[in-house]
Amino acid sequence: MKTHALFVALALAASPLVFAETAQPELPVTTLRIGPTNIRAEVADDDAERSAGLMFRESLAPDSGMLFVMPSVAPASFWMKNTLVPLSIAFLDETGTILEIHDMQPNSEKIIRSTFSRIAFALEMRQGWFGEKKIWPGEKVSGLPQPTRN
Repeated sequence: MKTHALFVALALAASPLVFAETAQPELPVTTLRIGPTNIRAEVADDDAERSAGLMFRESLAPDSGMLFVMPSVAPASFWMKNTLVPLSIAFLDETGTILEIHDMQPNSEKIIRSTFSRIAFALEMRQGWFGEKKIWPGEKVSGLPQPTRN
């Protein structure tokens, strides 16, 4: 019986379909600030968390999003496969300066690449959020964790 249970556990762990259609649990949260605006951001700082991102989430709370701490300061690219909520993404350098903002469409496999090469963080928010808050490239995000050093 123990052998059978071990086999089932190993088979499930190896199956890419086991968790294929569920959102990852909420990640640790930090408070970021852009000007007078506070943001509640889940922090994705390892490969598994960055890969899952906001996939399969059905909504985002107001002024909430996900901060991706990049594994190194370099060009970045994202897609929206299995992401149900339309998002905007801001690419930030290691000082927290927003370099560029892009809109992304739900379930799209189109790759969104950063134009700039020194991306340390990416911040995903509900699509249109940055414009509604009058937040543009050049503004600084405070409250960020330490960027990964190359």
